[in-house]
Amino acid sequence: MSESGALHAAAGGGRGRARGTGPLADQVALVTGAGRGLGRAYALHLASLGADIVVNDIRLDSAADVGESLSAPTVMDEVEALGRRAIGIAADVRDKASVDAMVDEAVGVFGRLDILVNNAGGSLAPHDRSYPSIMPEEDVRWMLDLNLLGAIFCSQAAIRHMKPRRAGRIVNAAAHAGITVIAEWGGSLANYSIAKTGLVHYTRLLAAEVGPHGIRVNAIAPASVHTVRVDAATGWDDPEREAEWARQIPLPRIGTPLDVARVVEFLVTDLSGYVTGQCISVCGGLYLGPS
Repeated sequence: MSESGALHAAAGGGRGRARGTGPLADQVALVTGAGRGLGRAYALHLASLGADIVVNDIRLDSAADVGESLSAPTVMDEVEALGRRAIGIAADVRDKASVDAMVDEAVGVFGRLDILVNNAGGSLAPHDRSYPSIMPEEDVRWMLDLNLLGAIFCSQAAIRHMKPRRAGRIVNAAAHAGITVIAEWGGSLANYSIAKTGLVHYTRLLAAEVGPHGIRVNAIAPASVHTVRVDAATGWDDPEREAEWARQIPLPRIGTPLDVARVVEFLVTDLSGYVTGQCISVCGGLYLGPS
């Protein structure tokens, strides 16, 4: 956690900008886990809609870990290239003090916080010991800290700034494992699934509390989406493997980060002005049971 709370201003992060255009013009969005993958896609898409971006990750250069190519030296520079302001804050969302400092710093730089996307998380515990009857305590605590408590800490910190303005939108990145028991997994990934289930229900409870304050809270549950890390783990970087899996999906293709980012767009713009406390599946129809 040595990098927690370290602020890295992106190029031009303190410079002024001409008034933006788009549905999120001159709003400010904080995206956790935005150094690579889906989080990066959300950050760039929200910037394309006019928002200034706070990029958070435990390491801001995390894209290098998986060989993900950027179009500029950093994600913050990619946002700047879209004509918006950006700062990057390296902080561990599991550390409440670091989260509080991160949100305060973001508001200090930009003067406001309109949107929070709680994307940081993942199924990072060893798979062979992730079954519910044997999962060790340390794995359960790690998954809960990363996938649930991190989102709680970030939401609480953001809401302190959103409530006085009576406006704000929070999107929590859940997962299909959190809303459906996938029988063919044989009960594996239980620690991750339990954490994501908790996140979905936290979304509903928080929506009930803060709705009267003008704050909307929703979740997304992506499945079968291309990222560099997922492709390497699943073999979807092989066209034959990709096609084999895609045949199981009613919309017969594996999703892209932009597919999911557009659902985030819906949830943080006025298009969803009367939607709160919901979890939207983004799976191409792969999981069609009740949620």
